[in-house]
Amino acid sequence: MFDIVLYEPEIAPNTGNVMRLAANTGTRLHLVRPLGFTLNDRTLARAGLDYRARAGLQIHQDWEACTAHFGGRRMFAITTRGNTRYDQITYTADDVLVFGPETRGLPAALLESWPPEQRLRLPMREDSRSLNLSNAVAVVVYEAWRQCGFGGGA
Repeated sequence: MFDIVLYEPEIAPNTGNVMRLAANTGTRLHLVRPLGFTLNDRTLARAGLDYRARAGLQIHQDWEACTAHFGGRRMFAITTRGNTRYDQITYTADDVLVFGPETRGLPAALLESWPPEQRLRLPMREDSRSLNLSNAVAVVVYEAWRQCGFGGGA
């Protein structure tokens, strides 16, 4: 199933919500340090409830360690500066979905490492800046999962 990567997440409740989403969709969650909170943060625990173990949570010391973990698997950057709409590509169950920090998104230098067709965006009104991180993750994960036939879902 898919892997979700939160690159340097800043807000514990968002990460907790994504943790819960990962557990309920059969995806695995990866966090790339530094984190803007501690893993024993009360708000992380409250949002993630008891789903931490079921989310397959892995922590990576830095971006290099994270990418080495995936060993060349196809990765998509989800960004407001994306070239391709998230629903215009065909996902496979081995894909990795990468999301940036809430206040600044993925760094430009990091984004440039992705081919333009692997920089995905969610449509928004022109006068909007961004969606909430956990909402954006949910939209993309459910589209990818839908395309894969909701494998393992009831």
